[in-house]
Amino acid sequence: MSAKGLLVAAPRSGSGKTTITLGLQRALVRRGLSVRGLKCGPDYIDPAFHAAATGAPSANLDSYAMPDALLSGIAGSAAEAADVIVAEGSMGLFDGVPGREGHTGASADIAALLGWPVVLVVDVSGQAQSAGAVALGCKLYDPRIRIAGVILNKVASERHRRLAAAGMERIGLPVLGALPRKASLILPERHLGLVQAGETADLHARLDALAETVAAAVDLDAVVAAAGATTLTASDEALPALPAPGKRIAIARDAAFSFVYPHVEAGWRAQGAELVPFSPLADEAPPEECDACWLPGGYPELHAGRLASASRFLGGLRSFARTRQVHGECGGYMVLGRSLTDADGACHAMAGLLSVETSFAKRKMNLGYRNAVLQADCPLGAAGGRLSGHEFHYASIVSQGEDPPLAMVGDPHGSAPVPAGSRRGLVTGSFFHAIAAQG
Repeated sequence: MSAKGLLVAAPRSGSGKTTITLGLQRALVRRGLSVRGLKCGPDYIDPAFHAAATGAPSANLDSYAMPDALLSGIAGSAAEAADVIVAEGSMGLFDGVPGREGHTGASADIAALLGWPVVLVVDVSGQAQSAGAVALGCKLYDPRIRIAGVILNKVASERHRRLAAAGMERIGLPVLGALPRKASLILPERHLGLVQAGETADLHARLDALAETVAAAVDLDAVVAAAGATTLTASDEALPALPAPGKRIAIARDAAFSFVYPHVEAGWRAQGAELVPFSPLADEAPPEECDACWLPGGYPELHAGRLASASRFLGGLRSFARTRQVHGECGGYMVLGRSLTDADGACHAMAGLLSVETSFAKRKMNLGYRNAVLQADCPLGAAGGRLSGHEFHYASIVSQGEDPPLAMVGDPHGSAPVPAGSRRGLVTGSFFHAIAAQG
């Protein structure tokens, strides 16, 4: 029997979606329910927090970048393994990019596709009854979805709660709970968002405290009752998002390399691949028994000095690349390059397997979906293959060097495709994180 699901969303970013999602997930687990978390959009940090809160794997759902068959496969796997799915939206509920109808990357697309009611988190700081007008707009804006109820966040007092609840009563939306301002989960942030779950001190104690606060402030029975049946689209299409680059994949995994989409790893395993982790920060080389190496994104700029002095890692990586494929995404791409300049302006020599030179000395945000056409065979697919992906980093390219590009890359907004990434021999890399092959 498939689990019912609901989507925790908000009218805008910064409303407290992640805090309340984690609190609900943990509180329901503490009640004895099997809970799965899922994250709308390309965020690769929140799913790790969901996994910590629920004790079960989480994954992304992206209506822009993923084919429907992949979306259904991810949601179906979660639904088969849980009593309830508590998914988290991204940005504002209707925020997306130009695309096919229902495939804009907006959280509302996921709610519509999978039949999940929306629990709307409304930050009522600085307003009271007026919050009802905002919620009414969300209720009426998209007839494909249903707002099941509202959780008020950042409530200043009991009087403030009554006034804001009166606004919701006027528009016919039940208030499922109200959290005070002080209930916000304090998690350290970094330039890509939250510090990773694995780096957050006392994470489980924080999650338990949050669960107690949410359980005291939210009608959990009403939240579970609001969940709806998960609608899945039957399809014979293969579910793996990307081709497995090898049978045994050496994958860097530590504080410097951690941004891998769960659905990508699951797809590799479904193809029979074994993932073998190693730690560059511990000066470990890619294991010799592997036939491909993957350097994920992460925060290598925070550890550039250690990586530059990790002689066993760098030497082993160079040796590996002579005979086997190596691919780096975002942070991994920077480490494959000639040099990485940190935020203090210190330049650190990297692997030198690609000619790119990058820097954090002058930060510039690069953010958005990417549509790529591969220019040569590589671990991501064959020449001419089309990929959807996402880019989010503050690094700048100081010099691209002489390597030819990995792909021609455009965006959903009609920008002309431009060369992106690098390739040399068996080594490739790019700043975009591949999400799925597109036919």
